Amino acid sequence: MNIKTAIIEDEPATARNLKHILQETEPGITVLSLLGTVKESISWLKENAAQCDLLFMDIRLADGLSFEIFENIQIDTPVIFVTAYNDYALKAFKANGIDYILKPFDETEINNALHKFKKLNKGNTKHINNTELLNIMQQIKTHAVYKKSFLVQYRDKLIPLNTSDIHWFITENEVVQATTVAGKQYIIENTLEKLQQELDPSQFFRANRQYIVNRSAITEVNFFFNGRLALKLSPEPKEHVLISKARVPEFKEWMNQ
Repeated sequence: MNIKTAIIEDEPATARNLKHILQETEPGITVLSLLGTVKESISWLKENAAQCDLLFMDIRLADGLSFEIFENIQIDTPVIFVTAYNDYALKAFKANGIDYILKPFDETEINNALHKFKKLNKGNTKHINNTELLNIMQQIKTHAVYKKSFLVQYRDKLIPLNTSDIHWFITENEVVQATTVAGKQYIIENTLEKLQQELDPSQFFRANRQYIVNRSAITEVNFFFNGRLALKLSPEPKEHVLISKARVPEFKEWMNQ
């Protein structure tokens, strides 16, 4: 079966991995585009939604929830949500003929989701009801609970660390560390990808593959080579924290909120 799809996912590595698994699992699939933000997705889908047989969407993107796409344009294309959410709201997706797979995903989960899509497609299942989707979105917005604290190891004990006290996260050699406003560092048993789902997006920004920064930590923003920006943080990390040229508009919009 030939399937044309688009992937809406703000983590480039995750999007590429999903694309690879899809092409390995379903040789007849064509990925038309990889989209990273709500704004970019709205623009692309206005012109290209009719070409898509299926959409893969992360729920929480860098500039908002992907459900906001449905507030701006009418989409009748079936959707499979790729998400780190695992709560009651997801149950509603199944009831509305929409599927989801939880991160970290594997080939079996994706294959099962594609199998369900093919089965529903043969049965000429109803298209997406935007009103139902927007109701689900409102539930998630209303009940969204962002990470307030972490239980971290300090010497021979565990202590609570308030999220508001963390100024930035860094990943090195697959280990994530949090640096506090006082300059103390703690190992966080998580990945940046999962943290990005758990942290309040109005307060924390994924600067690049290595860093997530707290708005409160940014004391200065400097122009850097090739259209990039360099962040000056407090406390200062050992290296430049850079915003790529492609993400500069998104970062500026976030800072202007």
